[in-house]
Amino acid sequence: MAGLIPQDFIDDLIARADIVEVVGRRIQLKKAGREFKACCPFHGEKTPSFTVSPGKGFYHCFGCGAHGTAIGFLMEFDHLSFVESIESLAGAMGVDVPRSESDQPARRYDELFSLMDTVARHWQSCLKDSPEAVEYLKKRRIDGATAKRYGIGYAPDGWSNVLDKFGKSEEATERLLATGLIIRKDNGKHYDRFRDRIMFPIRDSRGRTIGFGGRTMGDGEPKYLNSPETVLFHKGRELYGLYESRQAIRHIERLVVVEGYMDAVALARNGIDFAVATLGTATTGEHLNRLFRLTENAYFSFDGDRAGKKAAWRALENALPQVREGRQIRFVFLPDGHDPDSFVNENGAAVFVEMLDTGLPLSEFLIQELSSQVDMETIDGRARLAEIARPLVNKIPTGVYRELLIESLAEAVGLTGIKLEKLLADSAPRDSAAKTHATTERFKVRKHSGAGQPSVVRRAITLVLNNPAAAIKLNIEDLTGVQRAGVDLLAALIETVQAQPNITTAGLLEHWRHDEQGRHLGKLAAADVPMDDEFDAVAELTECLQQLAQAGRKERIEHLIEKQELTGLSDIEKGELTALLAGAKPKK
Repeated sequence: MAGLIPQDFIDDLIARADIVEVVGRRIQLKKAGREFKACCPFHGEKTPSFTVSPGKGFYHCFGCGAHGTAIGFLMEFDHLSFVESIESLAGAMGVDVPRSESDQPARRYDELFSLMDTVARHWQSCLKDSPEAVEYLKKRRIDGATAKRYGIGYAPDGWSNVLDKFGKSEEATERLLATGLIIRKDNGKHYDRFRDRIMFPIRDSRGRTIGFGGRTMGDGEPKYLNSPETVLFHKGRELYGLYESRQAIRHIERLVVVEGYMDAVALARNGIDFAVATLGTATTGEHLNRLFRLTENAYFSFDGDRAGKKAAWRALENALPQVREGRQIRFVFLPDGHDPDSFVNENGAAVFVEMLDTGLPLSEFLIQELSSQVDMETIDGRARLAEIARPLVNKIPTGVYRELLIESLAEAVGLTGIKLEKLLADSAPRDSAAKTHATTERFKVRKHSGAGQPSVVRRAITLVLNNPAAAIKLNIEDLTGVQRAGVDLLAALIETVQAQPNITTAGLLEHWRHDEQGRHLGKLAAADVPMDDEFDAVAELTECLQQLAQAGRKERIEHLIEKQELTGLSDIEKGELTALLAGAKPKK
């Protein structure tokens, strides 16, 4: 396809890309604090020195020095070109790559995020004006504080409330279509997707509204209606309530996955802030990737009926490639007639948490469920059990967990663990990725030590790269007239951040991918910068700029004094020197 890929699109793609997911699909990562680690895929090593930072959107190997963004990783690991990497990343995210023959940028996703947030606030105000909707929430025991926390609203009845309010131009209507808020009829007319429903905003990891779930208050069908797949919203990746959980809990020790919005909200209302919900779809591998980036303990709570068991089994199948030592997955089945919402309201939070703690471990659920499908009293039945377990066990990565599961399965079948493992291995796929096994050795980040302290400019650039948001309110005028190597690059980085406040470390690196000055930014992005709450990046950066400004004034004073002695100064230069010596900025 002809045409250039707009830079705005690349910026948005990088901002939305999950580098842990991209890298984790290709090599086995292990959580290590805020980051993830692995043996480097680009050079042979036994002790892992390859780290992936989800916050920065960046990977770095302290062994061989390889580093980059999600795009860079695809270029190196999959041997793709720059454009092919963008297309691969966009395809995985369900986004079409635009091309432009001119310098006009493609429509920014920022406009769509802004629209979604505006509509969410509109529906929240509509809730206050609807006694029927308020009464419905009260009956469901959802109080005002919980409704506010989750941004719950109400979409009034009517075919064009949103369309009339937010679609007053052709461009505005196109934005409503792009976000799935309205539907186009065959005759070209439009109508609102959500009508007379309690509305649940679905937020991404940054708190931006990317979609909605609407629930009827009566017997209408469908009971739940979700936003369609859009450039912002992919239901197979998102988990309702995850943003709210992360806001409520600083260090998430566990997460419980439920099936509905009301389940997650009801649990939160009862003090269980670690509940998330799938969005009208089975639990996917991408859902599990997101869960295990935050915690090692995942629980699935389902209704105790046949549908609940079926949903639990789908979750188990998708969880198998994620299972390894250190991770705990349990399944909780509630009594017939109960979902998490009704159960917690009737029995209280303590009883629900107790059920989580005593839930079935994945290994036991797998063996119990498979055993129920055969006659365990016969040789044929036990042989059948081994056969139907084979493809499931072979999904589990090599490691201690897999070996222990095979031991338990062997005991049920009546074989030794070694014999059963050999039988399973004989049919295992010969896939190189399946053989990858991350070491369990404790990883310590290597710190660089130089002959001296880094320059102020280098320090400031490092801080901007690692904490872009800290540069949003910096006074860039402090750098005016400073004649030092790298100051132009520092100023350009700050200007970019101030023009794009949501840009990430990865976004900045991609901005300078083809720039000669930016060749070494990746090394600075990998620097060991404090990330705890006590570290004030804004104060550090401000101090760096003040030091540079002071050095710039000193250099200017020395230049003017030298010129005064040689050729004399003009009246303007004399005034400037006087102001500089007095410690004030010269008048322009």
